[in-house]
Amino acid sequence: MTDTETHDGGEATANTPTRSGFVALIGPTNAGKSTLVNRFVGAKVSIVSHKVQTTRAVMRGIAIHNNAQIVFMDTPGIFKPRRKLDRAMVTSAWGGAKDADVILLLIDSERGLRGDAEAILEALKDVPQPKILVLNKIDRVKHEDLFKLAQTANEAVKFDRTFMISATTGSGCDDVMDYLAAALPEGPWYYPEDQISDLPMRQLAAEITREKLFLRLHQELPYSSHVETEKWEERKDGSVRIEQVIYVERDSQKKIVLGKNGEAIKSISTASRKELTEILEQPVHLFLFVKVRENWGNDPERFREMGLEFPRD
Repeated sequence: MTDTETHDGGEATANTPTRSGFVALIGPTNAGKSTLVNRFVGAKVSIVSHKVQTTRAVMRGIAIHNNAQIVFMDTPGIFKPRRKLDRAMVTSAWGGAKDADVILLLIDSERGLRGDAEAILEALKDVPQPKILVLNKIDRVKHEDLFKLAQTANEAVKFDRTFMISATTGSGCDDVMDYLAAALPEGPWYYPEDQISDLPMRQLAAEITREKLFLRLHQELPYSSHVETEKWEERKDGSVRIEQVIYVERDSQKKIVLGKNGEAIKSISTASRKELTEILEQPVHLFLFVKVRENWGNDPERFREMGLEFPRD
């Protein structure tokens, strides 16, 4: 592929070689990785919520900029693992980084380099791929503090470039895209031009519902909940019937998800159905069920469903 029109950086010049590659976004939990991937791709491919560790497996979002197809890998936030699920997520994040052409470390400027961020910097010293530092949420921090933060991080790890952005407003994001489009190796594109994610629709639909679940109940519902799409039926009238199961670990959690007189589950279903209708561009009939599955965090089958390796030790 040598001649193409871009989605986002104007028209590519004739006979300009195409570029393609994988960019792993790594960073502490809630640094804004999913928001940034969605910003780069220009569509929702990764869920966002206030709850930490929302992303559980590597999600790929695909963007075209100038002559390059950039495959962003939104990895789970890296943190000190306590449970098997935690360990699987952190392993997944570093695995995504290992397979990338470029590593993008995203740091929340407000939180700085405390805790998990410091540990990530230490681990990055031994990673051979080109690395760029992206400081997010710059609109909330004084300029002098940003420069100090950038200096400290660059003293710890040799970054090829440093960018300062706001994933929410888009400020500075085009500069990052320009850099990545030029930095990736020459080669054909990995995916069709109109594809924005490699996530199967059944899984994306489950992720959308999980996002609405956390947005509605993030203060009340423990992290240990999971959504699976069990049935997907394309109907003759052009609509789709989707049946999903929300798995929780205890009866008390099931009551929280259902809510008084079913109000919570109704609200979650309505919000999820609305977004799925927009994404699929067809009417959606969504049916949610809540089941108790004790100790699902130790069930290898659930890990496979989420695209994670079950820790054996």
